[in-house]
Amino acid sequence: MNSDKVLDAKGLACPMPIVKTRKEMKGLASGQVLEIHATDKGAKADMTAWAKSGGHDLLEVQEDGGLLKFWIKKG
Repeated sequence: MNSDKVLDAKGLACPMPIVKTRKEMKGLASGQVLEIHATDKGAKADMTAWAKSGGHDLLEVQEDGGLLKFWIKKG
């Protein structure tokens, strides 16, 4: 999946992946896609809830071993 920007949140524990995602999303225009790489297992539920509450679209989630990848389109 194509993204406009990639955020490396690997090795960060909750709530830091969400904090960094929020900061990066502020710099994107509406409709742009942020790809997030995280290793915190809690990020799966956190990103889903955060995207929904913020009016963003969680386009896809992939899990490859211990690496979680999220694609969120800014609302």
